[in-house]
Amino acid sequence: MFSSTKVEAAECPKKIRFLLDENVNNAIVDGLRRRKIDVTTTAQTGLISSSDEEQLKFAHSQGRVMF
Repeated sequence: MFSSTKVEAAECPKKIRFLLDENVNNAIVDGLRRRKIDVTTTAQTGLISSSDEEQLKFAHSQGRVMF
């Protein structure tokens, strides 16, 4: 079945980058940034009230995960 070995950080060199929509509380955005997580918001990118499709296209073009 599944191996119980740990995955070392060196084996996972890419970090997840996020695009957070306007429904995510600013305290969460601030907390993620304090932890050095790469976060941008729809407000910063001018995508507030954009369609989900537009936001997903932008996230994809920037290599970001939409949340």
